[in-house]
Amino acid sequence: MSQYDVLCIGNAIVDIIAQCDEAFLTDNGIIKGAMNLIDAERAELLYSRMGPAIEASGGSAGNTAAGIASFGGRAAYFGKVSRDHLGDIFTHDIHAQGVAFDTAPLDGTPPTARSMIFVTPDGERSMNTYLGACVELGPDDVEADKASGAAVTYFEGYLWDPPLAKEAIRMTAAHAHAAGREVSMTLSDSFCVDRYRAEFLELMRSGTVDIVFANSHEIKSLYETSSFDDALAQIRKDCKIAAVTRSEKGSVIVRGDETVVIQATEIRELVDTTGAGDLYAAGFLFGYTQGRSLKDCGDLGSLAAGLVIQQIGPRPRQNLKREAEQAGLL
Repeated sequence: MSQYDVLCIGNAIVDIIAQCDEAFLTDNGIIKGAMNLIDAERAELLYSRMGPAIEASGGSAGNTAAGIASFGGRAAYFGKVSRDHLGDIFTHDIHAQGVAFDTAPLDGTPPTARSMIFVTPDGERSMNTYLGACVELGPDDVEADKASGAAVTYFEGYLWDPPLAKEAIRMTAAHAHAAGREVSMTLSDSFCVDRYRAEFLELMRSGTVDIVFANSHEIKSLYETSSFDDALAQIRKDCKIAAVTRSEKGSVIVRGDETVVIQATEIRELVDTTGAGDLYAAGFLFGYTQGRSLKDCGDLGSLAAGLVIQQIGPRPRQNLKREAEQAGLL
C-alpha cells in the first residue's frame, strides 16, 4: 500500500492573471501561447502594464497535485517558495486543497516565483514567468519517504530550466524505482521541448520516465515532425504509456500496441485554457493509481480539463470527486 497516490514536483508559482487584447501582446513583445521566462526587471514592467488581475496559486505540477486531491486522491508536492506574501499564498492554498507540502521555504530572497498570464479573447494564455525561489529547489529538498512512498511521481518538464532541480528529479526517480514505483512527466510546452529534446528523450528511453503527458504541439516538437501520427508512432516505442491531448479533439492514449481515443468534454464557454493539461494529468493519474482502465483514466482527465477551462485560474473550484460521480465516472 502506497503512502501517497501521486507525488508532484514542480515550480511553485503564483499566477497573476489578467485579460488583454492581441495588440497588448504585440506591443509588449509577448509570444502568444508560450511560457516565456523573464527576469525580475521585466516582471516589474509587465506587472505595471497589466489591467485588473487575479492572484491564484499555480505552477503546473502544483495544479496537478490540487486536482488529484480534489478527486479524493492522496497527493504530495515538492516545490520551493520564499517567506513572503506570495509564498504564504501558495503554501496556504496547497495545504487547503489537502496536499502534503513540507518543502522548507527560503528566507525571502530570491522572492517566490510569479507568472504574469495574459488571457486573450480566444481563451489562449501567454505566460511570462519569473522563477525566483524556484531555482533553489535541489537535492536537499528531496524527502526520501515521500519519493519511495508514492505510487507515481510526476514532474514538469519546466524543471529542466533550473539546473539544481534536475538533480532532485533524478534522485527522486531513483528512490521511486528502487521502491517499485513509477515515474511520469509532462513535456510542459513546445519551447521547453526545443530546449531539452535530447535530455527528454534520454529520460524516456533510459526508463527513468514511464508515463509521458504531452499535447499535440509538444509531441511533434519532440520528434521534429509535422505529422501527429508519426510522432505518436515514435512515442509508443519510447515510454510505457503516453497520453497526448488535442484540445477540442480530445486525447489519445497509447501503451504498446494499444490505442485509446478519448472524447473532449463538452463545454458551455471557453474562458481560460490555463491549467487544462495539468488537470488532465490529475484526472488520469488519479484514475491510474486507483487501478482504472486507460479509458476511464482518460475520461477523468478530460472531465477535469473541461471544467477548469470554463473558469479563470488553473485550479478547480468544483469538487472533482463529486463532478466525476455525477458524470458516472466514479
